Amino acid sequence: MIKVIAAVGVATTVFAAGVAIGQQGSASRREPQFENSEVQVWKSIVMPNQPLALHRHDHGRALISLNGGTLNVVDGTGKVMDVYKLEAGKAIWLEADKAGTQHADVNPGKTPVEVIVVQLKNDKPKM
Repeated sequence: MIKVIAAVGVATTVFAAGVAIGQQGSASRREPQFENSEVQVWKSIVMPNQPLALHRHDHGRALISLNGGTLNVVDGTGKVMDVYKLEAGKAIWLEADKAGTQHADVNPGKTPVEVIVVQLKNDKPKM
């Protein structure tokens, strides 16, 4: 009887952990990939209608689309400031954000948008 209770307890714990991991995987997020003194690299996964939190980029960056899709760049009020139509396997260059601004990335589609971002650390502001 004790073995059965222990097995049920272990199975319940494993199931709960699996559910928790599955729920974590369904939120928009950044996953760090690499960093050194020159660049910071991360994978962003933007789930449909689950914006990444407000943030800013103080440096220029390349964005490489892994699967294509659309990303709306919105300000803190939700106003669309820019729209990126992404094609799988293609890269775009984005300059540093304007001083004092923040944005969120919104996926208006029905499937996750996945991108790799390679952000410079030592670029100089354009004059």
